[in-house]
Amino acid sequence: MNTNTTGGELAMLLTQTNGGTRLSSTRYMHYGTVTATLKTGRWGGVVTAFITMSDIKDEIDWEFPGAATTEGQTNYFWQGYIPVGANNGDITQGLSDTFSNYHDYTIDWQPTALTFSVDGKVVRTVNQADTVDKSGVSRYPNTPSRVQLSIWPAGIPSSAPGTVEWAGGMINWKDPDYVAAGHFYALVKSVTVKCGDKANRGANMTAYVYGTNLTSQTPSIAFSNQSTLLNGAATLGTSMQLRGVMVAVASLMLGAYIL
Repeated sequence: MNTNTTGGELAMLLTQTNGGTRLSSTRYMHYGTVTATLKTGRWGGVVTAFITMSDIKDEIDWEFPGAATTEGQTNYFWQGYIPVGANNGDITQGLSDTFSNYHDYTIDWQPTALTFSVDGKVVRTVNQADTVDKSGVSRYPNTPSRVQLSIWPAGIPSSAPGTVEWAGGMINWKDPDYVAAGHFYALVKSVTVKCGDKANRGANMTAYVYGTNLTSQTPSIAFSNQSTLLNGAATLGTSMQLRGVMVAVASLMLGAYIL
């Protein structure tokens, strides 16, 4: 990871030995709108990602695999569950070069719908009601999550063949861009978060906490003033910080958290 003090950008770096870069917010959000302004990589096997992730693997994704610089892929997962015979992913095509041009990628995550946008234009909507399975369980992301951005190596020998193919093949470590710079990279200009809790919190409430299950598989979420342990095990009673800033170089402003 590095900063470009002239352009005001943050560069996420990937080398053959470093395993890439992942930035994560220090605190959690429970619904809301997140916009990342970024430039992606452009190399086969190198993936740029902008996601939200909860401690029990609720996940919402913008992903940019390999050399596909005119498209972005959206996806969502509930507790890491991958439905058999179904695909929660979608591809947005026709974007102007995502490596050369900044775009605003937005995740608007609300209790009843999940909307993905590019430069303010909605490209996909997922309705919560459409994720309810035959047993009545809503397989929709619904637990407090952190915001993450990353560049990571999918096209490497340890990856599954399907992952390598999806990412655009094996990484070419002799690519002229890599040889010249000594790394691959993606650039982040800003990240803006507007939290959208569906219930008002008291002035002394500083964390989310899992409570008793709403269903056999989905925990309830409550406000709490309990202490927060980052990277703690995701068990009932673990609290999660409410709002915060991105983990990055201290002198770099990665947008504002709008409350």
